[in-house]
Amino acid sequence: MPEVIFNGPEGRLEGRYHHSKRPNAPIALVLHPNPQHGGSMNNRVVYNIYHTFARRGFSVLRFNFRGVGRSQGVYDAGQGELSDAASALDWMQQINTSAGACWVAGFSFGAWIGMQLLMRRPEIEGFVSIAPPANQHDFTFLAPCPSSGLIVHGNRDEQVPEASVAKLAAKLSQQKNITVDYHQVEGADHSFTEHQEELVKVLDSYLASVQGQPAR
Repeated sequence: MPEVIFNGPEGRLEGRYHHSKRPNAPIALVLHPNPQHGGSMNNRVVYNIYHTFARRGFSVLRFNFRGVGRSQGVYDAGQGELSDAASALDWMQQINTSAGACWVAGFSFGAWIGMQLLMRRPEIEGFVSIAPPANQHDFTFLAPCPSSGLIVHGNRDEQVPEASVAKLAAKLSQQKNITVDYHQVEGADHSFTEHQEELVKVLDSYLASVQGQPAR
């Protein structure tokens, strides 16, 4: 899990990168929650997403948005963070020129940024959105959503009502040529405090099905 530093739009960005030993391994970018509420790449949900992708054979990167940890710059309410995410994806693609696939995953604020990146980068063919803040941010830019993916939400989320995410998932599921899996975790709050293991199982099972492999 080596530490990496790469150039972003406002200076250096700090990350952790796992390089898969598999030839032509797929790549995945993992995005963290809102920095203004303590979000960083070391968030527990982000950490678990990162390691789940790594176990499934992905080369995977998680990093700190501008102004977090050792990343330079200041918080930019989403626009600058989207540029950071694009730079992170560029960096990963430069060292994985023969990647078999490209994925983006995000938790909370990171899910919102990830879905915007999905719309801008046609090479992204899969997404994972954990607790997307559908009641706080406008997701109508997903028209149409270009890729299939997974949305996971806790039915006791105290920040984002489950109904708002279920509505988003239902809307995306109506589109042709993509499949959006929606999984509700019973009893989970916004941070999946007591439900990390179940969250990992849901993600691992989904990636296994996409890859045509058995779940663990």
